[in-house]
Amino acid sequence: MNEFDNKYRSQGYRLLGGIDEAGRGPLAGPVAAACVVLPVNCKIDGLRDSKQLSQPQRQELEIQIKQVALDWSVVFCPAKLIDLVNVLEATKIAMTAAYQALRVKPDLLLIDAVKIKYLPVTHYGIIKGDTKSASIAAASILAKQARDRYMEHLHMRHPIYGFNKHKGYPTKEHYDILKEFGPCEEHRLTFKGVS
Repeated sequence: MNEFDNKYRSQGYRLLGGIDEAGRGPLAGPVAAACVVLPVNCKIDGLRDSKQLSQPQRQELEIQIKQVALDWSVVFCPAKLIDLVNVLEATKIAMTAAYQALRVKPDLLLIDAVKIKYLPVTHYGIIKGDTKSASIAAASILAKQARDRYMEHLHMRHPIYGFNKHKGYPTKEHYDILKEFGPCEEHRLTFKGVS
């Protein structure tokens, strides 16, 4: 995956950042976007798409990524904004904010599958980027870890929904609970089956 990133670095870009999101599919909670700027030829053993990793593996990699990254950020876009603008636009807003939150600004961004017209830096949307780019894979891990922690804290406020088990994804159990108790303030009311 470093080779993929280095292909772009060889075109004269000095600093490269990767962006990915977590949480577009769930019925509740925010969408999270992370931006990570890794050093050239960064070696992180086992780095790959967060979906291919266990929770303990992600936890260990999160620590390593934060230690070696030149800079990183994670931004949440809440359910109310998702309902207002739709989940794809909310994802783009979160991704843009994650880039803007960096102190070390990359001159090129590689983004998992998304193109953002108003992003004020050269960027490419890479299909399945989290399986090709070390920078995007690192961002996918930070976004997933941050969102999972958010949902675990949300479970403490609203234990009836079982957010610690399904993190807000549309499971049968989640739909059954919604039918019985209705949504909480963290649910995405425009998503099918919520309200």
